[in-house]
Amino acid sequence: MHAGGRSPDYHAPVVRTMPERLAAVATALAAAIVVIAIAILPFLTPAWVSFEQGRTGAAALSGYTPTQLSAATSSILHDLVIGPPDFAVTVDGAPVLEERERAHMRDVRGVFAGFGLVAIVSAVGLAALIAGARRMGHPERAWAAIAAGMRGLIVAVVVAGVVAAVAFDQAFELFHRLFFPSGTYLFDPRTDHLVQLFPFDFWSETTIVLGAVIVAIAAVVAVIAGRRARTGEQARAARAATDAAAGARETNGSGRAGPPAAVAPDPAGSAPAR
Repeated sequence: MHAGGRSPDYHAPVVRTMPERLAAVATALAAAIVVIAIAILPFLTPAWVSFEQGRTGAAALSGYTPTQLSAATSSILHDLVIGPPDFAVTVDGAPVLEERERAHMRDVRGVFAGFGLVAIVSAVGLAALIAGARRMGHPERAWAAIAAGMRGLIVAVVVAGVVAAVAFDQAFELFHRLFFPSGTYLFDPRTDHLVQLFPFDFWSETTIVLGAVIVAIAAVVAVIAGRRARTGEQARAARAATDAAAGARETNGSGRAGPPAAVAPDPAGSAPAR
């Protein structure tokens, strides 16, 4: 208890101010971005790309041997993820990608770099928001916001999956229009190696698996965050009940009547009346 019978702030009724609501939204959004970034990482590895190229017949489409295909793809992934973004890999002295294809891959790397920066900022911001909630005495609010963000992410991915299942071509086209200059992403699968190495089925299957991974990670995080939020709420309620009981005892103790005061004897010693 504080002086004057006032309880600490963490015992006050839960009333969300506008800054707190904005913090909750920011926490949910940051958590969703971090989960998406984590889910994307495995799909940038040679292991996944090689597996999916095998499924979609990239070697037959490109005319490369498996060894040539692996070397070309590994070089392109290296330039995409690590850099520098030259994309100047050759096979038997001949360039794999033409200048238009290399220019598009540089654009792709720019999009990835931008999203990577957003993901890093989101991760730092998420850590700061969780720490701030703890300092304010309400860590359960941050966990509740994270759980809400995961539920929202799952719904968004499911809706996007339904749209892609019905109109993947249109969704793919819309994505490229949003992030790339018009016309720079159109290639001929008969002659351009970029779309032979990474054919249409490569992207459709990768998108499906990526969506499933995002949903799985988000579901796990939602369960963990939800449990932490409920545990925090229960602990808060227990502290509030304990504080209320202590306040009631203090109030009862201060209001109880004390023993009767002793009567002082008359110094004159009054005699009985005759």
